[in-house]
Parts: sequence; C-alpha cells; structure tokens
Amino acid sequence: MVAPYTAEPSTDFQDAKNIEAFENALTYVASELGKDYPLIIGGERITTTDKITSVNPAKHDEVIGTVSKATQNHVDQAMEEAERAFKKWSAWDPGARANVLFRAAAITRRRKHEISAWIVYELGKPWKEADGEVSEAIDFMEYYGRQMIQYKDGVDVKNRPIENNQFTYLPMGVGVTVSPWNFPYAILAGTTVGPMVAGNTILLKPASLTPITGFKFIEILEEAGMPPGVVNFLPGSGGEIGDYLVEHPKTHFVNFTGSKEVGISIYEKAAKVQPGQNFLKKTAIEMGGKDTIIVDREADLDLAAESIVQSAFGFSGQKCASCSRVVAHEDVYDTVLEKVRILTEELTVGVPESVDIYMGPVCDVGAFDKISNYLEVGKQESRLVFGGTSDKEKGYFIKPTIFADADPESRIMQEEIFGPVVAFTKGTSIDELIDIANNTDYGLTGSIISNNRTNLEKARKEFHVGNLYFNRGCTAAIVGYHPFGGFKLSGTDSKAGGPGYILHFMEPKTVSEQF
Repeated sequence: MVAPYTAEPSTDFQDAKNIEAFENALTYVASELGKDYPLIIGGERITTTDKITSVNPAKHDEVIGTVSKATQNHVDQAMEEAERAFKKWSAWDPGARANVLFRAAAITRRRKHEISAWIVYELGKPWKEADGEVSEAIDFMEYYGRQMIQYKDGVDVKNRPIENNQFTYLPMGVGVTVSPWNFPYAILAGTTVGPMVAGNTILLKPASLTPITGFKFIEILEEAGMPPGVVNFLPGSGGEIGDYLVEHPKTHFVNFTGSKEVGISIYEKAAKVQPGQNFLKKTAIEMGGKDTIIVDREADLDLAAESIVQSAFGFSGQKCASCSRVVAHEDVYDTVLEKVRILTEELTVGVPESVDIYMGPVCDVGAFDKISNYLEVGKQESRLVFGGTSDKEKGYFIKPTIFADADPESRIMQEEIFGPVVAFTKGTSIDELIDIANNTDYGLTGSIISNNRTNLEKARKEFHVGNLYFNRGCTAAIVGYHPFGGFKLSGTDSKAGGPGYILHFMEPKTVSEQF
C-alpha cells in the first residue's frame, strides 16, 4: 500500500550542516561544467554537430555545457521509437508505472542538493528557490503516481440487473511536452511524468536555456527503471522542431508551459487535423499572468508588504504567478507602498552561489533587454519609487523596481514583464479594487489581503483568476494543495498538481455487457 501524499519539505538553510552540504554540491557541479550532452532517442545517445550552448546568466562568460540539437529527422526517429515503446508501456500495470515515479522521486530526494546546484548555475536561481523547485518536482512524481493508482480501475457507474457497466481510462499514445526555462526541473518533471504514468510515451523538448537540468532528469528516470523510448529527449530550436512536433500527425497531445504568444500558436496548430491523422489532438496549455495583489483598507499592512515583496521579487519576478501589480485602497496606499519600499531596500542581489543572496540575475540577454525597456516605459508612465536600473557587464542583473501611481490601463499594468518589476495603483472601494484586478487579458493568480470577511467572500466570487489566495502572496502553489492553472489567456486551466490532472492525457472508455 502506498503511503498518503504529503508535500516534500524545503531545506532549512539556517542549519549550518545544510549550508555545508549545499556548498559541497555547488563545488561538485562546478567540477562538471563544460561537458557535452547528447539527445536521447529510444534510450540511445545521439550526438550532433549542431549544439545548444548553456551559459550561467549570473556570469555570462561561464559555459555550463553544450547539448546536441535535434532536427526534424530526429523527431521522426523519436516518434517511431515512442510508438514502439507505447505498445509495451501502455500494457504495464499502472501501479508498476507509478513505481517508476516513486523511485525517481527517491533518487531526486537523495540528489536534491546536486540538482539544485545545477539550477543555481544554469539558471541563476538562489538557493531557496532552487531547493523549492526540486521539492516541487518530487511532489509531482509522488502525487501523479498516486493519482494513477487511484484511476487504474476506472470509476464506478450505474449497473442494471440485465447488464454490467465499466468506465475506465486508457492512455492515448505519443505526446509532446514542451517545458519552460524558469522551472527546468519541476515543471519539466511534472509535465512529463503526468502523461507518462498514464501510459503514454513522450517526446520532450526542454527549454533551450536550461537543457542540461532536463538531461539530469532523464538520467534519473532511466535509473528509476523507465524503459527506452518512453521519454525521448529532444533539445532544439522552436523554429526547427517546435512546430514540427506540434503538427506531427502522430502527436496525440501537447503539454505546454510558456509564453502567451507561443501557447496560442500551439493551440491553433494542434487544432488542425493533418493528413493521415484520424484523431483530434488534446492540449494542456499554461501561459502567462499579470498577477495582482489587492490590499484592502482593513488589511494587515505588514503582511501585505511581506506578501508583495516575496511575490514580486522571488526569483527576480520570473514566474508566471509573480505579483506585478498591486491595487491598494486609497486609505492605506501610501503606507503599504512605503513598507514595500523599505523591505525591498533590504534585498540582496548578486551571484546566487552564496546562501545570503535573495535575488539573482534574469535568464538571458533577451530578457535583460526587454525588462530594461520596461523600466524606461515605467518611468514615463508612472513614478519611480525604487530601483529602475540594470547592469549586464558580468551577469544579467536587474535591480528590484517599484513604480507608483500607475494608470490601470498603462503598459506596465497590462503587459507581462516577467521580471522584478511591480507597479502600484489605488482604488476607492472593494468593487473598484476587484474591477482593476480583473482588467487584463490574464487570469492566473491573485491575492487579497484583508480582514473583512464580506470583502474576502466578494473576491472569492468576483476576482477572476484560477488560483486565488487570501492573506498571503500569489506565488508558491503546492502540489496537491493548490491545483494550479488559470483563466482567460493564462491557459486551458489544466490544474497541474490537482485531482484529475492525468485525465487530460487519457481517453475514457465505456464497456457495457448485457446478460
């Protein structure tokens, strides 16, 4: 019998032993930098001459490693291997498939600091954020494994004296996972093992910024007993293989996390039935957010300030759930703005190889340039309260930035910046605060800080987001506790880490036997 699911705890970095262990992991990973990594197709390692080079965004002259780049021919080869593997993998007992996930979770748990260290180097995540990501990956594996065991015999439906009826779930076939750079282990793991444990086989395209962390995950799946061809590792450019993967007539589903523009394009392309395709593709698409924290006039303002700073500047604001907007009641606006400014001044920004760094770099030069441009936009549209500067001499660093008195319709209040930038605006009533919070194309996460129960219940019904939090920040969803996904143009609301997630990648079948 499988033990009940509980979330994986984070590492206590107040403990000197844990600090020493993490520093040892950083030293080990540093000794591994610069290596070359292959594609993995049907369990075979394939090296190409065309490479993706992964660099440390905190030290952009430091090469983390190189990874072979897949072509369309490799996609075709991987599709054949995945189809071949599907015939056997889908016939495995669902509990046996779940056991692969449980063992992968155990291996990840044992190698937690090492995997976190790879994330520190390849993505510039601070210790706490990297550690939390690896915990989340463990949670996905533990949770989805249990979910498969729950659904393995189907669900009960009504029977009659003259007939017996069964309602079961079957795997679909070969699917595609396109994972994001900002959670190169957690989201890559979750979007891979969910459909995988359901009995499907996967063509995995990791983000080009963070392919080496993804390779480490595939190694762990193999060590855990995953058969060859069940997950095929295909780094490559979106232009070369991205559309080809989505449009391939043998792709049964696409599981995507990333930008709104790419997500919408995938949704459109997946809807078209290709020659030789005799099924409709399913999509699970999680895109972006323009996430708001509402501060009511009857709020704990210290809690509000702490929640805003954590949600806006954790991992340099590079989360789809990050708080980039604060809508505060006019009676408390100035006070909460000042409290946020004071807390933000205390944040440490730098190379995240030390435990005392709160905020590292942004992911690459493209993000740096985009966010730097928004800093100038914000200075034109609103009042700069703190930050507003950037430096890419050695790494891609953006100072945490606060803008005030922003128009709710301005660019910095409407467009996803995906960086350490938060803009404040004010309202005169709970109705106006909620109206402003809802006035974007997105509907991913949101939070309201208030001690007024009537206003909280109003927000429960009217604040139109997939994940709404009361009296806490709007980030840090926990698998199994806060099923994650959004409304509107934040995606298809597939609710990662929630009940029924793996059903997106299965086909329900009714069998009725008359006596």
